[in-house]
Amino acid sequence: MIELYEQYRGLMFRLAYQLTGSAADAEDVVQDVFVKVQSVDPDRLKEPKAYLCKMITNRCLDLLRSARKRREQYVGPWLPEPIPTMDDDSFEAVVRNDLLSYAILALLERLSAAERAVFVLREAMGFDYPTIAGLIDKSELNCRKLMSRARGKMGVSEEELIGKGCIGEEWVQQFLAALSLGKVDKVLSMLADDAVLLSDGGGKVTAAIHPIVTSDRVARFLLGIRRNWPQNAEGEGGFAVELAPISGQTGIVIRSNGVVQSVFFLDMRQGKVQNIYIVRNPDKLTRIS
Repeated sequence: MIELYEQYRGLMFRLAYQLTGSAADAEDVVQDVFVKVQSVDPDRLKEPKAYLCKMITNRCLDLLRSARKRREQYVGPWLPEPIPTMDDDSFEAVVRNDLLSYAILALLERLSAAERAVFVLREAMGFDYPTIAGLIDKSELNCRKLMSRARGKMGVSEEELIGKGCIGEEWVQQFLAALSLGKVDKVLSMLADDAVLLSDGGGKVTAAIHPIVTSDRVARFLLGIRRNWPQNAEGEGGFAVELAPISGQTGIVIRSNGVVQSVFFLDMRQGKVQNIYIVRNPDKLTRIS
């Protein structure tokens, strides 16, 4: 059973993380499932990957349904927990480049638990519809309908999913440079007219309680944040802005005295920033070292 755990823990964590949007919940789900597997008849584990995926999915569906009310009562927008995209094999860093981008994870919050499960199993894990139907105990036709509804709620076509969150570091650097220099016109030119900014502080740190909408308001909000940054952003123990691979895309990490204060994500559509996500809740930043 230890060999089974070692072989599949990364896969199970990645599935649970994308289903819940929480690394802490994903770790708990993986541990719970492997404890339960100890008492499973070995004959039922002839296809361990499918069996474990089914157990993980069912546990996450239960968790999502119970968490929905808590997230509705959350102070301000609830955003997924960011995780470093690493290359080592540790349990906390099993996220690979095939992970759904943070931009997609954020959009998954619009979905029902069943829609989210079908989307993740299809787009992230690559399962076909007959397999998905068996994993969530629904018909293949129902799964296809759930997938269609999921794409509709997320507002992205199948073609747009391919490049969602794929923003090069050079483009992000240009955006940061425009902010740093206070170039209002340049910032506005890089934002979609109907751009939206969401900031997750969880009531524990300062953050926008409501979504900020339109390019003008988003630009003014970002430039206001930039004015509060120290002029000297270098030096050990001081203030720093850096880029890092996080949750499947390039993230902007803001540190003060070595402690991560915020992580920004940009989501582009048709060459302009459509959504900006800012995670400030310290409970969600513990894995960004």
